[in-house]
Amino acid sequence: MKPRSYGPFPYSPIIDRPRLEWPDGAHVALWIIPNIEYFSLEEKPGGYANMKIPDVPMWTERDYGNRVGVFRIMDVLDKYGIRGTVALNSNLCVEHPRIIEEGEKRKWEWMGHNESNTRRLNEAGPGEEEKIIKNTFATIEKATGKRPTGWLSSGLAETWDTVDLLAANGCEYVCDWCNDDQPYEMTLDHGRKILSVPYTQQLNDKGAIERRFNSADAFRQMICDQFDVLYREGAKSGRVMAIAIHPYLIGVPHRIGALDAALKYICKHKKVWKATGSEIARHYRAQMQGGGSAKRKSAKKR
Repeated sequence: MKPRSYGPFPYSPIIDRPRLEWPDGAHVALWIIPNIEYFSLEEKPGGYANMKIPDVPMWTERDYGNRVGVFRIMDVLDKYGIRGTVALNSNLCVEHPRIIEEGEKRKWEWMGHNESNTRRLNEAGPGEEEKIIKNTFATIEKATGKRPTGWLSSGLAETWDTVDLLAANGCEYVCDWCNDDQPYEMTLDHGRKILSVPYTQQLNDKGAIERRFNSADAFRQMICDQFDVLYREGAKSGRVMAIAIHPYLIGVPHRIGALDAALKYICKHKKVWKATGSEIARHYRAQMQGGGSAKRKSAKKR
Protein backbone atom coordinates (compact mmCIF):
# COMPACT_ATOMS: atom_id res chain seq x y z
CA MET A 1 0.00 0.00 0.00
CA LYS A 2 1.10 3.55 -0.54
CA PRO A 3 2.06 5.60 2.54
CA ARG A 4 -1.10 7.00 4.12
CA SER A 5 -2.40 8.40 7.38
CA TYR A 6 -5.01 5.62 7.82
CA GLY A 7 -5.09 1.96 6.87
CA PRO A 8 -6.22 0.50 3.52
CA PHE A 9 -9.79 0.16 4.74
CA PRO A 10 -12.62 2.56 5.71
CA TYR A 11 -13.21 3.58 9.30
CA SER A 12 -16.05 1.33 10.47
CA PRO A 13 -17.64 1.78 13.92
CA ILE A 14 -18.65 -1.64 15.18
CA ILE A 15 -22.14 -0.34 16.12
CA ASP A 16 -22.91 0.42 12.44
CA ARG A 17 -22.14 -3.01 11.01
CA PRO A 18 -24.47 -5.85 10.03
CA ARG A 19 -24.85 -8.70 12.48
CA LEU A 20 -21.97 -11.17 12.29
CA GLU A 21 -23.09 -14.75 12.85
CA TRP A 22 -20.79 -17.61 13.79
CA PRO A 23 -21.61 -21.33 13.33
CA ASP A 24 -24.33 -22.73 15.63
CA GLY A 25 -25.12 -19.27 16.95
CA ALA A 26 -21.81 -18.92 18.80
CA HIS A 27 -21.19 -15.59 20.47
CA VAL A 28 -17.40 -15.85 20.31
CA ALA A 29 -14.95 -17.36 17.85
CA LEU A 30 -12.08 -18.49 20.04
CA TRP A 31 -8.68 -19.03 18.49
CA ILE A 32 -5.40 -19.80 20.23
CA ILE A 33 -2.16 -18.71 18.58
CA PRO A 34 1.00 -20.39 19.87
CA ASN A 35 3.97 -18.37 18.60
CA ILE A 36 6.52 -21.11 17.91
CA GLU A 37 9.73 -19.35 17.05
CA TYR A 38 13.32 -20.04 16.11
CA PHE A 39 16.17 -17.96 17.49
CA SER A 40 19.68 -18.40 16.16
CA LEU A 41 22.38 -18.34 18.83
CA GLU A 42 24.47 -16.35 16.35
CA GLU A 43 21.97 -13.49 16.01
CA LYS A 44 20.32 -10.93 18.26
CA PRO A 45 16.64 -11.58 18.97
CA GLY A 46 14.39 -9.12 17.15
CA GLY A 47 13.66 -6.08 19.30
CA TYR A 48 16.73 -6.55 21.50
CA ALA A 49 19.32 -4.51 19.62
CA ASN A 50 21.67 -3.91 22.55
CA MET A 51 22.29 -7.56 23.40
CA LYS A 52 25.71 -9.10 22.84
CA ILE A 53 26.13 -12.42 21.04
CA PRO A 54 26.00 -15.12 22.25
CA ASP A 55 23.38 -14.20 24.82
CA VAL A 56 23.16 -17.57 26.53
CA PRO A 57 20.56 -16.66 29.23
CA MET A 58 18.09 -15.15 26.74
CA TRP A 59 18.63 -17.86 24.13
CA THR A 60 18.27 -20.79 26.51
CA GLU A 61 15.08 -19.33 28.00
CA ARG A 62 13.53 -19.38 24.54
CA ASP A 63 14.98 -22.76 23.65
CA TYR A 64 13.29 -24.19 26.75
CA GLY A 65 9.97 -23.35 25.14
CA ASN A 66 10.79 -25.46 22.08
CA ARG A 67 12.27 -28.36 24.08
CA VAL A 68 9.66 -28.53 26.86
CA GLY A 69 7.05 -25.76 27.04
CA VAL A 70 5.38 -26.33 23.69
CA PHE A 71 4.46 -29.90 24.63
CA ARG A 72 2.75 -28.69 27.80
CA ILE A 73 0.71 -26.31 25.66
CA MET A 74 -0.23 -29.19 23.35
CA ASP A 75 -1.49 -31.20 26.32
CA VAL A 76 -3.65 -28.33 27.55
CA LEU A 77 -5.18 -27.60 24.15
CA ASP A 78 -5.83 -31.32 23.65
CA LYS A 79 -7.72 -31.35 26.95
CA TYR A 80 -10.24 -28.82 25.62
CA GLY A 81 -10.40 -30.01 22.02
CA ILE A 82 -8.74 -26.87 20.66
CA ARG A 83 -6.58 -26.85 17.53
CA GLY A 84 -3.80 -24.31 17.69
CA THR A 85 -3.16 -21.87 14.85
CA VAL A 86 0.61 -21.58 15.02
CA ALA A 87 2.50 -18.43 14.10
CA LEU A 88 5.49 -20.36 12.83
CA ASN A 89 9.04 -19.26 12.06
CA SER A 90 9.72 -21.41 9.00
CA ASN A 91 13.32 -22.16 10.06
CA LEU A 92 11.81 -24.30 12.81
CA CYS A 93 10.61 -26.77 10.17
CA VAL A 94 14.22 -27.76 9.51
CA GLU A 95 15.69 -27.20 12.95
CA HIS A 96 12.95 -28.80 15.11
CA PRO A 97 10.79 -31.06 12.90
CA ARG A 98 9.46 -33.01 15.92
CA ILE A 99 7.36 -29.98 16.84
CA ILE A 100 5.88 -29.97 13.35
CA GLU A 101 5.17 -33.72 13.58
CA GLU A 102 3.32 -33.33 16.87
CA GLY A 103 1.34 -30.36 15.55
CA GLU A 104 0.38 -32.31 12.45
CA LYS A 105 -0.90 -35.18 14.61
CA ARG A 106 -3.29 -32.70 16.21
CA LYS A 107 -4.31 -31.15 12.87
CA TRP A 108 -2.96 -27.81 14.04
CA GLU A 109 -2.94 -24.99 11.53
CA TRP A 110 0.23 -23.15 10.49
CA MET A 111 0.58 -19.54 9.44
CA GLY A 112 3.70 -17.67 8.32
CA HIS A 113 5.71 -15.79 10.94
CA ASN A 114 8.90 -14.89 9.04
CA GLU A 115 11.82 -17.29 8.71
CA SER A 116 13.12 -16.62 12.21
CA ASN A 117 12.46 -14.25 15.08
CA THR A 118 15.85 -12.65 14.68
CA ARG A 119 15.05 -10.99 11.33
CA ARG A 120 12.03 -8.68 11.09
CA LEU A 121 10.50 -7.35 7.89
CA ASN A 122 11.09 -3.69 8.68
CA GLU A 123 14.78 -4.45 9.24
CA ALA A 124 15.23 -6.31 5.94
CA GLY A 125 17.47 -4.92 3.21
CA PRO A 126 16.25 -3.86 -0.25
CA GLY A 127 14.38 -6.70 -1.96
CA GLU A 128 14.81 -9.01 1.02
CA GLU A 129 11.25 -8.70 2.39
CA GLU A 130 9.69 -10.40 -0.63
CA LYS A 131 12.25 -13.21 -0.40
CA ILE A 132 11.51 -13.75 3.31
CA ILE A 133 7.76 -14.00 2.66
CA LYS A 134 8.17 -16.39 -0.28
CA ASN A 135 10.66 -18.59 1.56
CA THR A 136 8.48 -18.73 4.67
CA PHE A 137 5.42 -19.95 2.78
CA ALA A 138 7.41 -22.39 0.63
CA THR A 139 9.27 -23.95 3.57
CA ILE A 140 6.13 -24.48 5.66
CA GLU A 141 4.31 -25.92 2.64
CA LYS A 142 7.15 -28.37 2.01
CA ALA A 143 7.22 -29.48 5.67
CA THR A 144 3.46 -29.83 6.17
CA GLY A 145 2.11 -30.49 2.68
CA LYS A 146 -0.17 -27.47 2.90
CA ARG A 147 0.48 -23.85 2.06
CA PRO A 148 -0.36 -21.44 4.90
CA THR A 149 -3.29 -19.12 4.32
CA GLY A 150 -2.47 -16.68 7.14
CA TRP A 151 0.39 -14.50 8.32
CA LEU A 152 1.64 -12.82 11.49
CA SER A 153 4.80 -10.77 11.09
CA SER A 154 7.52 -11.28 13.68
CA GLY A 155 7.07 -8.47 16.19
CA LEU A 156 3.98 -7.46 14.12
CA ALA A 157 6.50 -5.37 12.17
CA GLU A 158 5.50 -4.43 8.61
CA THR A 159 6.67 -2.14 5.84
CA TRP A 160 4.46 -0.24 3.40
CA ASP A 161 4.83 -3.23 1.04
CA THR A 162 4.02 -6.11 3.41
CA VAL A 163 0.29 -6.61 2.91
CA ASP A 164 0.62 -6.29 -0.88
CA LEU A 165 3.41 -8.87 -0.93
CA LEU A 166 1.34 -11.21 1.22
CA ALA A 167 -1.70 -10.93 -1.05
CA ALA A 168 0.49 -11.44 -4.12
CA ASN A 169 1.72 -14.69 -2.55
CA GLY A 170 -1.79 -16.03 -2.05
CA CYS A 171 -2.17 -15.14 1.63
CA GLU A 172 -5.84 -14.89 2.66
CA TYR A 173 -5.52 -13.14 6.01
CA VAL A 174 -3.07 -11.15 8.11
CA CYS A 175 -3.08 -10.67 11.90
CA ASP A 176 -0.74 -7.71 12.45
CA TRP A 177 -3.50 -5.11 12.68
CA CYS A 178 -4.86 -5.39 16.23
CA ASN A 179 -7.60 -2.78 15.93
CA ASP A 180 -10.89 -4.71 16.01
CA ASP A 181 -12.94 -7.54 17.54
CA GLN A 182 -14.23 -8.66 14.12
CA PRO A 183 -12.50 -9.43 10.82
CA TYR A 184 -12.53 -6.83 8.07
CA GLU A 185 -11.34 -6.52 4.48
CA MET A 186 -8.37 -4.51 3.28
CA THR A 187 -8.31 -3.17 -0.29
CA LEU A 188 -4.74 -3.02 -1.56
CA ASP A 189 -2.87 -1.77 -4.59
CA HIS A 190 -3.73 -3.36 -7.97
CA GLY A 191 -7.20 -4.29 -6.67
CA ARG A 192 -5.95 -7.07 -4.41
CA LYS A 193 -7.79 -7.79 -1.15
CA ILE A 194 -6.81 -9.46 2.11
CA LEU A 195 -8.65 -9.98 5.40
CA SER A 196 -7.52 -8.78 8.78
CA VAL A 197 -8.34 -11.37 11.45
CA PRO A 198 -8.19 -10.05 15.03
CA TYR A 199 -4.98 -10.93 16.85
CA THR A 200 -4.11 -9.43 20.23
CA GLN A 201 -1.40 -7.47 21.96
CA GLN A 202 -3.43 -7.49 25.19
CA LEU A 203 -4.17 -11.18 25.77
CA ASN A 204 -0.61 -11.98 24.82
CA ASP A 205 1.72 -13.51 27.37
CA LYS A 206 4.69 -11.65 25.92
CA GLY A 207 3.07 -8.26 26.48
CA ALA A 208 1.27 -9.14 29.70
CA ILE A 209 3.95 -11.14 31.47
CA GLU A 210 7.29 -10.25 29.90
CA ARG A 211 6.73 -6.54 29.30
CA ARG A 212 4.13 -5.50 31.88
CA PHE A 213 5.22 -7.99 34.56
CA ASN A 214 1.76 -9.38 35.26
CA SER A 215 1.62 -12.63 37.21
CA ALA A 216 0.33 -15.81 35.61
CA ASP A 217 -2.84 -15.50 37.70
CA ALA A 218 -3.33 -11.92 36.55
CA PHE A 219 -3.00 -13.10 32.95
CA ARG A 220 -5.63 -15.78 33.61
CA GLN A 221 -7.98 -13.15 35.04
CA MET A 222 -7.40 -10.87 32.03
CA ILE A 223 -8.43 -13.70 29.71
CA CYS A 224 -11.58 -14.47 31.69
CA ASP A 225 -12.57 -10.79 32.01
CA GLN A 226 -12.15 -10.18 28.29
CA PHE A 227 -14.11 -13.29 27.47
CA ASP A 228 -17.02 -12.18 29.67
CA VAL A 229 -17.35 -8.88 27.79
CA LEU A 230 -16.97 -10.39 24.31
CA TYR A 231 -19.39 -13.20 25.12
CA ARG A 232 -22.02 -10.70 26.24
CA GLU A 233 -21.50 -8.45 23.20
CA GLY A 234 -21.38 -11.47 20.90
CA ALA A 235 -25.01 -12.25 21.64
CA LYS A 236 -25.84 -9.29 19.39
CA SER A 237 -23.06 -9.72 16.83
CA GLY A 238 -20.24 -12.26 16.83
CA ARG A 239 -16.83 -11.41 18.26
CA VAL A 240 -13.36 -12.88 17.83
CA MET A 241 -11.29 -13.69 20.89
CA ALA A 242 -7.62 -14.35 20.24
CA ILE A 243 -5.21 -15.61 22.88
CA ALA A 244 -1.54 -15.33 21.90
CA ILE A 245 0.94 -17.50 23.77
CA HIS A 246 4.65 -18.33 23.68
CA PRO A 247 5.99 -21.71 24.83
CA TYR A 248 8.88 -20.14 26.76
CA LEU A 249 6.45 -17.99 28.77
CA ILE A 250 3.14 -19.73 29.41
CA GLY A 251 4.73 -23.16 28.92
CA VAL A 252 6.85 -23.06 32.07
CA PRO A 253 5.68 -25.15 35.06
CA HIS A 254 4.50 -22.28 37.27
CA ARG A 255 2.40 -20.65 34.51
CA ILE A 256 0.84 -23.48 32.50
CA GLY A 257 -1.94 -23.88 35.06
CA ALA A 258 -3.13 -20.35 34.31
CA LEU A 259 -3.77 -21.23 30.68
CA ASP A 260 -5.52 -24.44 31.72
CA ALA A 261 -7.77 -22.59 34.18
CA ALA A 262 -8.67 -19.86 31.68
CA LEU A 263 -9.63 -22.35 28.98
CA LYS A 264 -11.63 -24.41 31.47
CA TYR A 265 -13.64 -21.28 32.30
CA ILE A 266 -14.21 -20.35 28.65
CA CYS A 267 -15.14 -23.86 27.54
CA LYS A 268 -17.87 -24.15 30.18
CA HIS A 269 -19.87 -21.71 28.04
CA LYS A 270 -21.98 -23.24 25.26
CA LYS A 271 -21.83 -20.47 22.65
CA VAL A 272 -18.11 -20.70 21.90
CA TRP A 273 -16.78 -21.68 18.48
CA LYS A 274 -13.32 -23.24 18.82
CA ALA A 275 -11.89 -22.11 15.52
CA THR A 276 -8.67 -21.72 13.58
CA GLY A 277 -7.55 -18.61 11.76
CA SER A 278 -8.51 -19.86 8.31
CA GLU A 279 -11.92 -21.04 9.55
CA ILE A 280 -12.65 -17.57 10.93
CA ALA A 281 -11.45 -15.86 7.75
CA ARG A 282 -13.36 -18.10 5.38
CA HIS A 283 -16.58 -18.07 7.39
CA TYR A 284 -16.48 -14.29 7.57
CA ARG A 285 -15.79 -13.89 3.87
CA ALA A 286 -18.57 -16.34 2.90
CA GLN A 287 -21.06 -14.56 5.16
CA MET A 288 -20.23 -11.11 3.80
CA GLN A 289 -20.39 -12.31 0.21
CA GLY A 290 -23.61 -14.18 0.88
CA GLY A 291 -25.70 -11.30 2.11
CA GLY A 292 -23.55 -8.85 3.99
CA SER A 293 -24.63 -5.94 1.80
CA ALA A 294 -28.32 -6.60 2.43
CA LYS A 295 -27.73 -7.00 6.14
CA ARG A 296 -25.74 -3.77 6.19
CA LYS A 297 -28.63 -1.86 4.59
CA SER A 298 -31.06 -3.41 7.06
CA ALA A 299 -28.83 -2.42 9.97
CA LYS A 300 -28.68 1.18 8.78
CA LYS A 301 -32.49 1.38 8.57
CA ARG A 302 -32.75 0.37 12.22
